[in-house]
Amino acid sequence: MTTTISRLYDNYSDAERAVTRLESAGVPHSDISIVANNSDNWYSSQRGKVDRDRDGVDDRAEGAGAGAGIGAGIGGAAGLLAGLGLLAIPGLGPVVAAGWLASTAAGAAAGAATGGIVGALTEAGVSREDASRYAEGVRRGGTLVSAKVPDNDRARFDALLHERSVNLQERSSAWQKSGWSDFDAASPPLSPEDIGRERELYGTGGGR
Repeated sequence: MTTTISRLYDNYSDAERAVTRLESAGVPHSDISIVANNSDNWYSSQRGKVDRDRDGVDDRAEGAGAGAGIGAGIGGAAGLLAGLGLLAIPGLGPVVAAGWLASTAAGAAAGAATGGIVGALTEAGVSREDASRYAEGVRRGGTLVSAKVPDNDRARFDALLHERSVNLQERSSAWQKSGWSDFDAASPPLSPEDIGRERELYGTGGGR
């Protein structure tokens, strides 16, 4: 039996390191997913070649060729991050994503009443409350990492994701004080300026 573990990160780089730790610990990249806010276009505007798997090909081109950048068809040696690409998810706007969660969210987007990302998370066993919080965290500029891991190894993999992750309870409490109650996939995505204010408020870095 497997269980789904997830963490929200303020910076893409922190999430990227978490993915690397999971893969190094033996979690197949097909069981890991990453969804990062790209409202400020940080991914597409990176100068030069993005070649994390060092195969000489820009990872962004590989991701696009793999099917909307959601990691379809990526070989095992390349790892999850080689499948990164751009897509849009209701309520989140433009994201950089790879893996099963992004694929499920994109596929469910057309008809999911709860929104693509929330529906995909709850389908994977995440509570509705936490799924809403994770989705809102991405909407406000964060990056979500989710992994399907064996039940009996959950504590070990949880610990690998914990480093530099957001305290979801504290962060959602802060949102609630400013009037937030639940993730709404029908609401417009935040602008780059809005996300900049969010990051300033919580003393976080940028998308990268």
